[in-house]
Amino acid sequence: MTRSRKLLIALLLLSALLGLGYANRMLLLQYSLGWYTDWKNPRSAPQDIAWTEGPTEAKQSPDQRPPNIIVILADDLGINDVTLHGGGRAAEGVSTPHIDGIAKAGVSFNQAYAGSAVCTVSRAALLTGRYPWRFGVEFTPTPGQMARVAGTLYTNPKNLYPANVDHDKAKGTPQFDHLGMPPSEQTTAELLKARGYHNIHIGKWHLGSTPEMRPNNQGFDESLFMESGLYLPVNDPRSVNSKQDFDPIDRFLWPNMRFGVSYNGGKWFEPKRYLTDYFTDEAVAAIGKNKNRPFFMYLAHWGVHTPLQASKEDYDALPQIKDHRRRVYGAMIRSVDRSVGRVMQALKDNGLDQNTLVIFSSDNGAPGYIGIPDVNQPYRGWKLTFFEGGLRVPTAMQWPAQIASGQQFNQPTSHIDFTPTVIAAAGGQMPKDRSIDGVNLLTALKPANATSQSAKSTPLPIRPLFWRDGEMRAVQVNQWKLIHSHKPNKDFLFDLKSDPTEKNNLAATNPAKLQELSALLASHHKGMAEPLWPSFIEMPIFIDKTLDQVQSKEDEYTYWYN
Repeated sequence: MTRSRKLLIALLLLSALLGLGYANRMLLLQYSLGWYTDWKNPRSAPQDIAWTEGPTEAKQSPDQRPPNIIVILADDLGINDVTLHGGGRAAEGVSTPHIDGIAKAGVSFNQAYAGSAVCTVSRAALLTGRYPWRFGVEFTPTPGQMARVAGTLYTNPKNLYPANVDHDKAKGTPQFDHLGMPPSEQTTAELLKARGYHNIHIGKWHLGSTPEMRPNNQGFDESLFMESGLYLPVNDPRSVNSKQDFDPIDRFLWPNMRFGVSYNGGKWFEPKRYLTDYFTDEAVAAIGKNKNRPFFMYLAHWGVHTPLQASKEDYDALPQIKDHRRRVYGAMIRSVDRSVGRVMQALKDNGLDQNTLVIFSSDNGAPGYIGIPDVNQPYRGWKLTFFEGGLRVPTAMQWPAQIASGQQFNQPTSHIDFTPTVIAAAGGQMPKDRSIDGVNLLTALKPANATSQSAKSTPLPIRPLFWRDGEMRAVQVNQWKLIHSHKPNKDFLFDLKSDPTEKNNLAATNPAKLQELSALLASHHKGMAEPLWPSFIEMPIFIDKTLDQVQSKEDEYTYWYN
């Protein structure tokens, strides 16, 4: 074969490859983030975590020193996913006795709200006691690569309303690692560190991945950091997967998520087993290492966030659930509840159960894009909306040494209240150099060992609660709630006392209340910080339908801004 013929064949092959690549360019882009992750952060074999050892002997007994504090946060757990409020999946054999047990031993917050209807913003509220839009955290961090594929992923001829992608804004967005909470914010951990606490983070962070933004620079002494989003490798025999092909987010996650963690900013390695159980193993180990000193643990689970992946052990324990997707999801709930039980048992085993303040919650309501309709029942809406289903979260607290058991707290509370409550429990004070939006909940609770005659508590002051996502904004005060939607331009006004499931929009029939709450919204948002990064994806969310259900022109919807 002549040299020129060889060159011609090579050129033809190259052209064919380039043509094939061009024809499949969206598929390649869809997988590119995962490939980049593999190149940048190769994962080593599982390794042991050498948690810092506290004193071998305690200077004070556990009941004489400041309380240990543990915040356990589930991800995307809907209010109907637990049996705490009388709902849940007990009929399917998925009860949550350990989550419920925190409420029985302490208090159930029956009108508890997330700081936002999406994870990053909610977590920033929880860890600061402040509305995150005060410091520019308003949208979900989204990789710029997502803009390149979003137009294709979100295009479906059956959709009534388009997803809008602003490619210019996407190009100007900082790298994903740089999207997070400013280091100038003072976190729960930083405030507790000043009180002598040893602070431990385990699990999800989602508030930035640069060294300056990671937990170790935000007051945490140790951090077992979830670096990506698989519970197990996709083809691992220990896992059972449920893929939702109708969901663009799901189709993006499966090829791009990896099974990896890091410790104190070190190199990535694979966890030893199913992620929820692994984080629990390490939480139990860290409790044992710190039993002789006050500690704060922020155990931020990935469960039950997509991708839907259960351990085979939990999946096999639920043969009565015939629908595969619901069975996987139920198994994931089962693992989160077991985690709570194991943490509580570890406290008891180490003699710490009486003087440990434990708070359990979820970062927001469950999403409609998993295709399970009853996750937030009886409330309307999903994660990404400001309807009750997107904002109401299961929340419980116990502190046996200080809080009476079996309490039902019915006033509205929020994630912004967590940090002021924790800091008060530790004997500290919130910073005076910035606006603090949350309140100390302990003052409104019945103390332990109090008689009905001696028990004194002060109800929370009546206050508005606010939410913000671009031009979609909401306020709730007394029994009234206003949601202002920008797309469509519409107001939703509800009397939650008579209509807790938000079925009757009173915006047209009660203009005086609409004007009053609109003025509250305008006053609150005036002068707030500009977002630290832009929203470049606008996506319609149907309030009453899951993503896989057929859409109708009569269906109500709002737009979510990433």
